[in-house]
Amino acid sequence: MMQHKISWLIRLVLLSTFFFPFSLNAAQDNLIRVALNDLPGIDMLNVLAAFERAKERGLNFEISYLQSEGIATQAVANGQADIGMGTPYRWVQKSQAPIRMFYQLNTLRFYPVVNADYLQEWKDLDGIVMYTHGPGSGTEAVMNMLAKINGISYKEMKYIPGSGVRAKAMLKRQMMATVVDTERRNQLLNSKEGNFKVLPMTEISATDEALYANQKFIRDHNNAIQILIEELLYVWNQINSSPDYIIHARNKYNLLPDLIEEESDKILSYYAEMSEVKAFPDDGGSSQAFSADLEFYNFAGTLTGDKSSLKEADFWDFRPLRAVLSKRQ
Repeated sequence: MMQHKISWLIRLVLLSTFFFPFSLNAAQDNLIRVALNDLPGIDMLNVLAAFERAKERGLNFEISYLQSEGIATQAVANGQADIGMGTPYRWVQKSQAPIRMFYQLNTLRFYPVVNADYLQEWKDLDGIVMYTHGPGSGTEAVMNMLAKINGISYKEMKYIPGSGVRAKAMLKRQMMATVVDTERRNQLLNSKEGNFKVLPMTEISATDEALYANQKFIRDHNNAIQILIEELLYVWNQINSSPDYIIHARNKYNLLPDLIEEESDKILSYYAEMSEVKAFPDDGGSSQAFSADLEFYNFAGTLTGDKSSLKEADFWDFRPLRAVLSKRQ
């Protein structure tokens, strides 16, 4: 187990530093190179299951796990990866790069958690250091929005990629407040190593994670993109109908076999909760993803400027998804 963890860390450092050194022959190998924006965890099982189903239909993927969303976005922008995962709104707006999101994986389900021995309510966070995933990330946007709503200002925004990393830092009392995903929220609230609480927050329906690619790649690989979308929709609908589908898929494809037993036991509860709160869209986000994102990310400061000047086509390309959905009608 330790050797496995070390090998992942080594690979993470190499990828973060050199950006896919193995990708030069990707075109010859007919690979679709996918850059995921975190280390593998139970929250990626549904994505990995969809990739496995797409492989059964002839697609070939090379999946790499990177340290942050920013690194994944740069890899796609530089042509060192074909598909990335995240919500690169800020990056696309600033750079005007021809990168577009094409499938909404899930909506934001992040929770502000504090050490209740020191902090009890939002006003107590005024003037403290806040820790989020990275610049332009959904976690940063959530905490910026909640600061505005509650009339407070953080002393500083620091970036620590990974909800798991931030949760461990909370357990070690290295930070007093942060924002984490559903899995790590439950971990902290059930922990005997500290006294934690979730602060009240408003409901958010904006995008947390999406798949994106260069517009040329989307055009040139339209058939492959549609096959992947069909399998994403299948897996998402299966989970929303019966969350224990993910257990079946994990066993069938031997996904993340090195998860410790404690983590494995959390899989069903995680997917059951995410399905119950409708975090996994049945339609890939085509019906309302951008309108919800525009309100949220503009208010949070991730997207800047007059909202009326920001168009869906500047950030999303839903044509492959809508083509798939039209076949199902």
